[in-house]
Amino acid sequence: MQAPTDENAGRRELLRNAMAEGADREALRFSAFCADRFMTHLQLAPGDKILDVYTGTGALALAASQAVGPAGRVTAIDTAENLLARLGTKISKFGIANIDVHSMDAAHLDFRRDYFQHTACSLGLFWLSDPGAALREWLRVTRPGGSVNLAVFAPQAFQPQLSLLQRRIAQFSGSRDALAPWTQASRCESLLALLQDAGLVDVAAHEEQLGYHLRDVQDWWEVIWHSALRLLVEQVPAAQRDRLRTEHLAEVAALATADGLWLNVAVLFVRGYKPLRTATTN
Repeated sequence: MQAPTDENAGRRELLRNAMAEGADREALRFSAFCADRFMTHLQLAPGDKILDVYTGTGALALAASQAVGPAGRVTAIDTAENLLARLGTKISKFGIANIDVHSMDAAHLDFRRDYFQHTACSLGLFWLSDPGAALREWLRVTRPGGSVNLAVFAPQAFQPQLSLLQRRIAQFSGSRDALAPWTQASRCESLLALLQDAGLVDVAAHEEQLGYHLRDVQDWWEVIWHSALRLLVEQVPAAQRDRLRTEHLAEVAALATADGLWLNVAVLFVRGYKPLRTATTN
């Protein structure tokens, strides 16, 4: 899997901070759904230490804090201060004592080797400029026998609405490069190879459907505007975005049924283990 270029890293970082205002809206509940499913795969034990990379507003961190209990520890990191501030508010509101929050580069961790039983990244891998280097760093801080875990949008996630959006953006921007931000990090074979190349063993993946019905097309626009899909919209000149929104939502409205507008949230869950050290003999 080729890493995305870093030329737009600053723009991505600004977007992550801008996303904070709407990140917990009901239309974007796929983050909470993904965290709940992640917990069934992680199989955390009381007393475990887990690293939550790209924690966002903490959906996975909050769920993990209950599983590891008072004797365990959740370390939640992100680079977006606004997202971390929202997580901090939740921690204070609910009086949670076993989550540590840090602003930290996911590829350059300030933790010692072999510290965490589990490292996890829920729907955040695509933000990285060099996923391979980051995974090697996550492997470093994970204990031998411990696991490194990913949840990644599958290629068909948000379809068919996403294809309609991409074609409409191409008409406005004149560009044919309106790819979903996670395109490079959504292919199962590439993900398996990425973890294996980082040094993980017993790597496996499976796909789950976490979709749900949105109430209407306005909810779909909330998903776009408060997620990484906003990067696509920002390819269109600001003066034309209202027209883009109007025309795109008119197309999407035709997909609605009596149940609402189906949101396809296909997610790949990928897991690998840090090899156990073998005893050396003289």
